[in-house]
Amino acid sequence: MNNKPKCVGVLTAGGDSPGLNAALRGLGKTAMGVYGMQVIGFRDGFRGLMENRTVHLEDATLSGILTTGGTILGTSRDKPNRMPIGGKLMDMTDVMVDTYHKHLLDVLVCMGGGGTQKNAFLLAKKGLNIITLPKTIDNDVAMTDVTFGFDTALGIATDAIDRLHSTAHSHHRIIIVEVMGHNAGWLALGAGIAGGADVILIPEIPYQVEIIAEAIRKRSREGKNFSIVAVSEGAMSCEEYRIRKALEEKLAAAGSKSAKKEIESKLQELETQRTGHAFVLAQQLEMMTNLEARVTILGYLQRGGTPSAADRLLATRLGTAAVELIQQGVSGVMLAVRGDRVEPIPLEEVVGKRKLVPLDHPWVQSARNVGVCLGD
Repeated sequence: MNNKPKCVGVLTAGGDSPGLNAALRGLGKTAMGVYGMQVIGFRDGFRGLMENRTVHLEDATLSGILTTGGTILGTSRDKPNRMPIGGKLMDMTDVMVDTYHKHLLDVLVCMGGGGTQKNAFLLAKKGLNIITLPKTIDNDVAMTDVTFGFDTALGIATDAIDRLHSTAHSHHRIIIVEVMGHNAGWLALGAGIAGGADVILIPEIPYQVEIIAEAIRKRSREGKNFSIVAVSEGAMSCEEYRIRKALEEKLAAAGSKSAKKEIESKLQELETQRTGHAFVLAQQLEMMTNLEARVTILGYLQRGGTPSAADRLLATRLGTAAVELIQQGVSGVMLAVRGDRVEPIPLEEVVGKRKLVPLDHPWVQSARNVGVCLGD
């Protein structure tokens, strides 16, 4: 029987997110303190794994990072199979496999969102032992109730909406608050409800500008001369949605590579045209309501700062639970939150999926019940 202590590799990938350091601390302290494992961190996500840039995580390294935002390992959005090298996109998966074996790793823990789950799965298919933890402020990773990072971002976005109420009321303005969420509307929906927004626009529900304008005019007729509009960065009008859907259907039916490339180019162009859509919406609403409109884009503010107590707790639970699985020899899974439990879910069940806001979700129904306009 091999009683040699296990060697664990860990990296953080994708966008930075509150709670990453708490997860690293939970993983590292449990691995070293309880099981005597060695823990090697790879800097800047999958690129650090490819370039073999490491840091040995020790108790002193992990001390004092629980409340710190960001990630002490650094991060990047590089993909193993499409990594920029010398001006070209190259498949560097085999190089990462070599790094894994060079350090005699027993397992590699990857912390990240949907893209990280997919990239980690590529390495798992190469025969590496992989465990992933779900983090993203968007809360859109499939098969888990919640991701760490979401609660902190939700609190930041809610606080911003709270603060904007006073200036909206004082100047009788429409304030449009753009919240992160390119494909999923969890953040805008949750913050909009908690912050008392009058209009909430999310990617899952295409909107009509006239319906929004009428909701604001109705408030004016009732003596409420201001409105707060919380909008996901990925929210789109019914017309934009129709065009995108038609292009996606054409892409799915396209036979040749050239045809697919042309359609993908049109989709990218459509996405580029949507840059600054909150300002376009502001201009439209000004014309239709005769009220001044101002835009506040929260952007990276939602990612930064001290993680909330809930995110610290969740990240610590996931980090410690990952070590228990490592000790048991389990791999090829993502640790998912299911109610009060943490469960391992096979990576193949997670990859390629995204958790969107269901149209019948209780949050959607609650928003409608309190009179929030969802643009439809």
